[in-house]
Amino acid sequence: MDLEDVDQSAREGNVAKLFDRTAELHGDAQAMEHHGERTTHAELRAWTAEFAGGLHDLGLEPDDRMLLFMPNSPAFLVASLGAFRAGVVMSPVNPQYKRREVAYQLEDTEATAIVTHPSLRPVVDQALEETGREVEVIVTESKYMDRDPDDLFFEDVRGEPTLVERADDDVALLPYTSGTTGKPKGVQLTHRNTRAQLNWPLVASNVDVEPEDVRSLIWLPLYHITGFTHTALQPLAGGGSCYFRSALEWDAEDCMQLIEEEGITHFVGVTTMYADMVESDAFGDYDLTSLESASEGGAKLSTAVQERFEETAGVDISEGYGLTETHGATHTQSGSSFGLKHGTIGQPLRMTDCKIVDESGDEVEPGEEGELLVRGPQVMTGYHGMPEATEAAFTDCGYFRTGDVARRDENNYYEIVDRKKHMINTAGYNVYPSELENLLLEHEAVADAAVVGVPDERRNEVPKAFVVASSGVDVGSDVTSEELKAYCLERVAEYKHPREVEFIDELPRTTSGKIQKYKLEDFDDAES
Repeated sequence: MDLEDVDQSAREGNVAKLFDRTAELHGDAQAMEHHGERTTHAELRAWTAEFAGGLHDLGLEPDDRMLLFMPNSPAFLVASLGAFRAGVVMSPVNPQYKRREVAYQLEDTEATAIVTHPSLRPVVDQALEETGREVEVIVTESKYMDRDPDDLFFEDVRGEPTLVERADDDVALLPYTSGTTGKPKGVQLTHRNTRAQLNWPLVASNVDVEPEDVRSLIWLPLYHITGFTHTALQPLAGGGSCYFRSALEWDAEDCMQLIEEEGITHFVGVTTMYADMVESDAFGDYDLTSLESASEGGAKLSTAVQERFEETAGVDISEGYGLTETHGATHTQSGSSFGLKHGTIGQPLRMTDCKIVDESGDEVEPGEEGELLVRGPQVMTGYHGMPEATEAAFTDCGYFRTGDVARRDENNYYEIVDRKKHMINTAGYNVYPSELENLLLEHEAVADAAVVGVPDERRNEVPKAFVVASSGVDVGSDVTSEELKAYCLERVAEYKHPREVEFIDELPRTTSGKIQKYKLEDFDDAES
């Protein structure tokens, strides 16, 4: 379903109306699968409408906030769409969070309800005790855990089918940034922001499959904007089907088996997922050729992993770019004018206006580096309860400051160079860690790599590389730190090469695949 085929009533107001339209067109088609249990689009519409009514019966009003603290499951999606329909703002929570983190989000959102999994109920109880808040706790069922008769169960939250009218600029979704620097910030995403991302052909225009035939495998966490927007909402809005698996139970062989058995057409993964599949003993035993679209984000894939996967699956892995503040994608390779161009994030989506500026705010020429600014209907209205942070995040002309250093070529393909805050200043020269990381990943002995700046009395700071060796490589025999330093020195300017190379078992990453460089910096400080 293309938004051009949607009647005017579904093009404005409550974004849930888009999914009603989907159910009208594809009611009997499968919408969700979870370990053999299947739900049609018509059943999904009915369930979400009754859940919305159930929320109102519990006393939740439009603009109230509800946390979703649970792993991937159909209930996550039903609760989300039900909240949209009820006018309730849904705020997803990382299911790996502990008491303190959940308590912070409870307090900051002033949530009046929380939907959670039985295994996470103890953390919720601890957070409620810490905050002193009284909220409605809704618990999903689990065949592996005993039911507490005093709990309010998800299946019992049913009421008169409901759809509350919402304005385009009313907040629908309140995800929180990762908080790697300072406290996490609530990102206000509206019904308009959400609708802007749901035109499937915009994001997958080169994919040879009709939107209603898309079968999307959801292994990325749904609390994260990429998993929620691009692996769930987009396929569903087009009439496709979602296959849910928990990000906490990732298994490379199970993934490949499911792709073959269900004919999965759409998969978005982080770099570690592709690496795990390629390095699995079962790689090559399963037919992955049903994949029409394979995407990755979070960190760059090693060349060897990418080539092996593409050769076996018969599909190119494409990269894109987006942020929580942009409700997902602003750039993509898959819809770009001249096809995929590896090493770039592709071209801006047709609804996205962007430019690259220098420190003075002046736009730079193609090939030059500067901060990437974006503007479009998918960009947030601001940070929840943080007017100063919101003001600082936007230019006077309404462009959002991404904080990423980028450059573009003459064909308008963009490349992310690095985060501004990650830039290393060594003796007055700027070094972008990603350049060294990408170079190290080209070495056959390197499976993963991260570069950070470490203090240096003479040069202020110098690059240090943390490296994970490829499977079967013997560190000290097959490869050494000195070898990798020399490898880099032969290929980049002398001031750029890492002065130290340290081998570690694995890099610290978020569940969305981003390297937590502050932990590497702390690790280095602890060693010194």
